[in-house]
Amino acid sequence: MTPLQNHHLLEHAMPVSLSIKNVPEETLRRLRARAERNHRSLQKELLAIIEAATADEGTLTVDELVDYVKGLGLPPSEDDVTAWIRELRDTRWNLETDEGGAWLTR
Repeated sequence: MTPLQNHHLLEHAMPVSLSIKNVPEETLRRLRARAERNHRSLQKELLAIIEAATADEGTLTVDELVDYVKGLGLPPSEDDVTAWIRELRDTRWNLETDEGGAWLTR
């Protein structure tokens, strides 16, 4: 069987032990305090942190969000947005402005 055909076996795999070496004392102190606040052992707290860090499949990275917003076709800058709003306003009210956005009198 290839690994893809055998993927259902991964769900029943034996747990793996991890070891983190050279943890600074201050970091360890903060982790223990966090575990205590959450009424967990240090091991359970570390597992909760790892599970939370790896369960973010539904969230976007900043780069993914930027790509998404660019794909919306929105104006890319504040100046463009301002010009777009003025254009909509002026069209709606049948008003005219000069290049600087000042109202023209009729």
